[in-house]
Amino acid sequence: MNSKKDIQNRLKRIEGQVKGVQKMIESDSNCKEVLIQIAAIRSALNKVGGIVLENYAKNCITDEESNCFPKDKVDEIMDALLMFIK
Repeated sequence: MNSKKDIQNRLKRIEGQVKGVQKMIESDSNCKEVLIQIAAIRSALNKVGGIVLENYAKNCITDEESNCFPKDKVDEIMDALLMFIK
């Protein structure tokens, strides 16, 4: 499971990437290069979203006492979702 610190670090890197794209736009960089960077940012955001979703599923949806959603089933669903959004 990824920690809050890991998520925050990833978001700071994404913030840096966005600032880099802003500079690229200001300096009239090649459109293809800008689009490549935007795609990288989208991918990084999807990864962060997946981590947040995974943490939510494992910490909020599962209820050990009532066994409404057994942890192994949540893990199975999360693996499938994470493969889908990659």
